[in-house]
Amino acid sequence: MAMRLEAVRVGRVTPLGPEQVPSGYVKQTRVEPVTVSALGLMGDEQADLSVHGGPDKAVYGYAASHYATWRSEIPEHANLLVPGGMGENLTIAGVDEADLCIGDVHRIGTVTVQVCQPRQPCFKLAAYFGDAKMPRAFLRSGRSGWYYRVLEAGTLCGGDDVQLLDRPQAFPFARLVAIVNGAAATAAEIAELARMPELASSLRDGFVTLNRYR
Repeated sequence: MAMRLEAVRVGRVTPLGPEQVPSGYVKQTRVEPVTVSALGLMGDEQADLSVHGGPDKAVYGYAASHYATWRSEIPEHANLLVPGGMGENLTIAGVDEADLCIGDVHRIGTVTVQVCQPRQPCFKLAAYFGDAKMPRAFLRSGRSGWYYRVLEAGTLCGGDDVQLLDRPQAFPFARLVAIVNGAAATAAEIAELARMPELASSLRDGFVTLNRYR
């Protein structure tokens, strides 16, 4: 199946959940072209810039196909397990974690982006669903979605094709997700990840440390 951008979403910081925590989790669909810069989509906000946003978390993509799986597993949250329910900027059809490699370069509209890390959920996922078990379920599922860094600014819009321009690394993204979520990595994998420039710098630094002391 060809990759296709199904929808684009941006969100302002608003109170989330019973504790009214400031968050940009809830996003609205934009039907017009949206400008994308090195720091993300115009109009998209993050409440805590120490853990959200920045060049290696500029744009969050999520596989459209995951929502049907989530609804079958957790039917009690079916009303929230619809595109946009994971707080993504881009809902993309025709691809999931198993299809990606670290560093894949995609062209969407006139924007060029690069896959650089998976999402690791925080407590705001639990706040959105009203379910303390959701972050753990998210981690165990492997359905993390992926963060893009922006290589070339431009505009994109729902309905745009997603083209694979380059695959500089052969390291499976799904394997990275498993390692980040606690699976044991081999010495060779740690060494490879430690020298991979396409990987988000925060993750790469962690693998550099592991490689130094293994």
